[in-house]
Amino acid sequence: MSYTFPTIAERPKAKDKTLYVVANGDLRLTTNVKTWDKQQEVESQFAAAAKDFGWDVERAHDVDPETGHGFIDSQKRGMEVFATIPKDAPLVVIEAVWQYSHHLLHGLRDHEGPILVVANFAGDFPGLVGLLNLTGSMTKAGIDYSALWSEEFTDDWFKDKLKEWLETGSIEHDTSHVKDLPELADSEEKRLGVALARQLKEEKAILAVFDEYCMGMYNALLEDELINPAGIYKERLSQSALVAEMETVSDEEADEVRAWLDNAGMTFHINNEGDEKENLTDEQVRSQCKMYIAALRMADDFGADAVGIQYQQGLKDVVPASDLVEGLLNDPNRPPVKSREGDRVLYEGKALPHFNEVDQCVAVDALVTNRIWTAMGLDPATTLHDVRWGGMWDDEFVWVLEISGAVPASHLGGYENAHSYRQSYYFFPLGGGTLQGTSKPGEIVWSRVFVMDGKLHVDLGRGTCVEMPEEEVQRRLDGTNPEWPIMNAILHGVTRDQMMARHKANHLNVVYAPDAETADKALTAKAAMFEAMGYEVHLVGDVSI
Repeated sequence: MSYTFPTIAERPKAKDKTLYVVANGDLRLTTNVKTWDKQQEVESQFAAAAKDFGWDVERAHDVDPETGHGFIDSQKRGMEVFATIPKDAPLVVIEAVWQYSHHLLHGLRDHEGPILVVANFAGDFPGLVGLLNLTGSMTKAGIDYSALWSEEFTDDWFKDKLKEWLETGSIEHDTSHVKDLPELADSEEKRLGVALARQLKEEKAILAVFDEYCMGMYNALLEDELINPAGIYKERLSQSALVAEMETVSDEEADEVRAWLDNAGMTFHINNEGDEKENLTDEQVRSQCKMYIAALRMADDFGADAVGIQYQQGLKDVVPASDLVEGLLNDPNRPPVKSREGDRVLYEGKALPHFNEVDQCVAVDALVTNRIWTAMGLDPATTLHDVRWGGMWDDEFVWVLEISGAVPASHLGGYENAHSYRQSYYFFPLGGGTLQGTSKPGEIVWSRVFVMDGKLHVDLGRGTCVEMPEEEVQRRLDGTNPEWPIMNAILHGVTRDQMMARHKANHLNVVYAPDAETADKALTAKAAMFEAMGYEVHLVGDVSI
């Protein structure tokens, strides 16, 4: 009998003192085309820095003449590229923009040479957000890597760290700000956390997931085996079912939601006469109000304790953005929605935590936060933010934390401080409004659930959202996405580079407390609950428990 054996092409040999560079990008063509110039600029800056140490930089893939950009823009394209890269070559992933991690993970898993992920530390293009997602995904996947970031790739810190990697194949960053949770002394907060963990294990909770794996965020996907033991289960739903439910919602019902928001003082920046690619319209907002109603009704149908809507990809081509919906759901004070039969108000007086971009690490975190803060009689409104950018202000590093379009209005001090602007056409072709504003000053607890070494971990820290002059806030908004909500936060006891070195995700969770003492107590209860759930808990920065 004759068999046909596969022919596997041999990889080329690595060139001496040559770095092989790949650029991972978006799935969306409009986004890749818009950001290609910035990517080339950052690659050129890195190449100049490498050349100073006697190294050449070789791009592992060319510009596609049909698309006009040189990003890896799909998993298929990534596999084609990695098939041509020497397996033992030093590999550099340069990110100046948001990227879809799964375009590269297959090749990074199998690569045998040292890997360096590099990003520009800038706000106008979210390269560092892309870096944090990719490195968080690589941490979950168990892939060895090093990471670097810089504003212009000429500072001494960057050059010293690059030299370290070129000589050794790895970089050691300062993570002395991270400590494992010590044994907690007996307290009301510890007993509360343990009791809530026991309740969750016995009574269980449901995460309503409207399609998994948003924008390649492998780090944001939690396998059932990791979360089920603590009593958390997923109800996997389709975004198409959400659209179908939206079609059952009447215009009158949607307009009641809009009227509630108008009466609460929210400002919608509407232009019904202009180009819909650039302007927010009443019809876009009406569709968002229908999604809000539909999401609550479907959550009620399935007994959901939290909801996550992917929106990207697919839904963006069908209905306006989900962002307004997400901000509303996370706030206990929101437009009331009745059941289909009209006999009751759904989740009345309660927040229904929404984990934006179906980040399931955020879902678990928000669920725990909601139960702790509610049990303590505190406002449980929580949200995720991108770790977007930041800079020095009055001798402190103040982070710009932003999320695509929506935070609970209570974080802004109420709906009277909330604005709605049209989302960018490049990411949101059908528009839809944001829930935008500047987060109020106050004490916060921040956190991140993540997977490392096959186990669930959580980092817990404290921070302060600071009030800044209006012109400085606007400068920061203009340097990022002015249509998005912003939080200007100091993370206690954590430097810029420590945060970048440790954080295993593009997202973090934030929740307010009325004062520092209460924030410390709530953090203690949260640590106790996570520990009782079986998570490995770490305290990050200056934390008092």
